Amino acid sequence: MYPTVAEVLALPVLRQGRPHVVAGAAGLDAPVRWAHVAEVADIAPLLRGGELVLTTGVALPDDGAALARYVADLAGVGVAGVVVELVRHWSEKLPPSLVEAADRHGVPLITLSRETRFVSVTEAVNGLIVDAQVAELRAAERVHETFTALTVAGAEPGDILREVARLTEHPVVLETLSHEVLAYDSAGADPGELLPGWPSRSRPVQVGERTGFHPGAGWLITVVGARGHDWGRLVVVCGDPPPHRHVVVAERAASALAVHRLVAKDTDSLERQAHRAILTELLANPVPPAELAARASALGVPLTGRLLVGVAVRPRITATAKTAQSTPVLLRELAEATALAARRAKVSALVATDDTQVRALIALSPEAGVDAVLRRLATDVHEARSGAPAVVAVGTTGSGPAEARRTLVEAAQVAAAALAENADRVVHRLDDVRLRGLLHLLAGDERLTAFAARELGPLLSRDAAQGSRLVQALRHYCEHGGNKSAAAAAAHTSRTAYYQQLARIEQVLGVRLEDPESMLSLYVALLAHDIREADAHPTG
Repeated sequence: MYPTVAEVLALPVLRQGRPHVVAGAAGLDAPVRWAHVAEVADIAPLLRGGELVLTTGVALPDDGAALARYVADLAGVGVAGVVVELVRHWSEKLPPSLVEAADRHGVPLITLSRETRFVSVTEAVNGLIVDAQVAELRAAERVHETFTALTVAGAEPGDILREVARLTEHPVVLETLSHEVLAYDSAGADPGELLPGWPSRSRPVQVGERTGFHPGAGWLITVVGARGHDWGRLVVVCGDPPPHRHVVVAERAASALAVHRLVAKDTDSLERQAHRAILTELLANPVPPAELAARASALGVPLTGRLLVGVAVRPRITATAKTAQSTPVLLRELAEATALAARRAKVSALVATDDTQVRALIALSPEAGVDAVLRRLATDVHEARSGAPAVVAVGTTGSGPAEARRTLVEAAQVAAAALAENADRVVHRLDDVRLRGLLHLLAGDERLTAFAARELGPLLSRDAAQGSRLVQALRHYCEHGGNKSAAAAAAHTSRTAYYQQLARIEQVLGVRLEDPESMLSLYVALLAHDIREADAHPTG
């Protein structure tokens, strides 16, 4: 907001006086808060700091010790510099003691070799300062208007951080109080340089107030929270002490983020959103970019040098559960239960929801007992959600980011298969779902779809045209291994009527159901058909 000593010396009114810096050149970037004419030697007690003192030197002593004391007193109150006109007292150069004292205390000492109207200097300098203050106030007003509009519009954290980066031209990071990165905007810089080792870098950086600048780290930090509940910090990585308008930007952004959290209580938390963004990219990229590992590490989930296990948690949603609680709410609660279970198991994890399930990527040290950790995590999830049972499925263990996608996809496929077979296990693995699991792995293969259509097409068409239930009768027959009596009982149909249905199935399909290969082919086709229907019409 204030011009520096160097900027003041560049003003035409001072350039006419031929300014020459004779000492304290290192302090030329000091801000000038005011220009003040002072001819008396004991002016220091009347100053507040930041002044550029203008003097002809007529009232200054010639005694070296007194001049050194004069400079020391000015330095003690923090003046920005001293300008001496070499006309009335000293005509050629300043006393060495005055120059040496200014150098020793780092006070810029400037001489003017021509007579200069100090009133013109003060008007120019103080006018420059007032103009800068007005500009700063206008900028602050624009900042308030910008973030008020974002708040009213319900802007997401990413939009708010993008505006901070635009207004400050510096990278900005939103972190939890435990120093995990929730969101960031690198302001065009490389995120791979901004995020690595973030939690360990951020932890020791404290400012002791709600908003402050840490000179060691070069960070402007403001606390984020509302109603007495602080939950994060906004960090602007600026390097040098920020101007006041950047402080205003940070504080208004923090307010907008706090309001967003209060208003968005019924949506996923910022932590879940940050986790979802990374999991989505891992699923979309068979070879994840290096920057993705840095982002995960900034969230406290290192992916390199770790054993990675994909986890999928799917609720068993009954009609009663649907009535009592909507699927999105149920999934959010299930996600929080999964995240809490991971913390209790003392493992780091990315946890997020999608339309039908909770996805998690567990990162374990190479020495960890994978099976024991997964069993404990699954047990905690089941206990936390005992009133709303769920399936916990895991993929095979991977050894780095490149294998994250495979284990996540496997976990989701195992969960879907386990949900369909209604088996009761603490943890479901690929080995447990057998044929159904294989078919889930092949669910997107057009050849499997074509096979199911060939095997069951005539039967599906017959049921659709005549309202019969031959497909369901075939399902009972296959599920009971060809035992007609057991299948009839499961179908709640008399044996005579059920046998007639089986005969009609054989007639429509042109096969003998007692042939083992025919029954196997039809059962595989039924499972594939069920999987396709489940994918087309997900539960909830």
